[in-house]
Amino acid sequence: MLGQVDWPAFLIAMAVVELTPGPNMGWLAALSARSGRRAGLMAVAGVTLGLLVQLVAAATGLSTLLAASPIVYESLRWAGVAFMLYLAWEAYSDAGSASAVRGDGRAGFYRGLVANLLNPKALVFYLLVVGQFADPAQGAIWIQILLLGLIHLALAILVHVGIVLIGARLGAVLENWRTSLPARLGFAIALVGIAIWIGISTGRTH
Repeated sequence: MLGQVDWPAFLIAMAVVELTPGPNMGWLAALSARSGRRAGLMAVAGVTLGLLVQLVAAATGLSTLLAASPIVYESLRWAGVAFMLYLAWEAYSDAGSASAVRGDGRAGFYRGLVANLLNPKALVFYLLVVGQFADPAQGAIWIQILLLGLIHLALAILVHVGIVLIGARLGAVLENWRTSLPARLGFAIALVGIAIWIGISTGRTH
């Protein structure tokens, strides 16, 4: 079913998106530095569950949207480009996390869960970016999105756990790197590159 997926491009795109400094990264690093590894891992569980719910919602909704009209596909394609450009701007302009460092055990879990359930960017990401790699000719769209999204979630867990482990020891150092100009500029350029790739490579008729 996923035999036609451009795996190098998909994995690179997912890795860049996950490694790009953002609210989850800043909060997990700061929380782990303050409250320890256990609190950070509980928060990762909450973040992951929230993203999983968003993935299921996007997968089921995308199959309906793409079946409706080729115009819908083209609209989603260019919206995906615009979304990646927005992420690039956000990565460049994020000079510091405004998230309060609160949460220990269950509190961290629920905060991570709610923050990602209420984050429309997660739904848009699965709908517009992960969805670019699905092909109706290969089978049910929603199953493809779900499988690709689970791969993204696996990468996200690896990155988030790594942030927790590093943050528990080097929280301040990680935050300083995350907000430095070279890191912000580098990730912004990478995201712009992904946006250009999406615009060029996904121009097919569904």
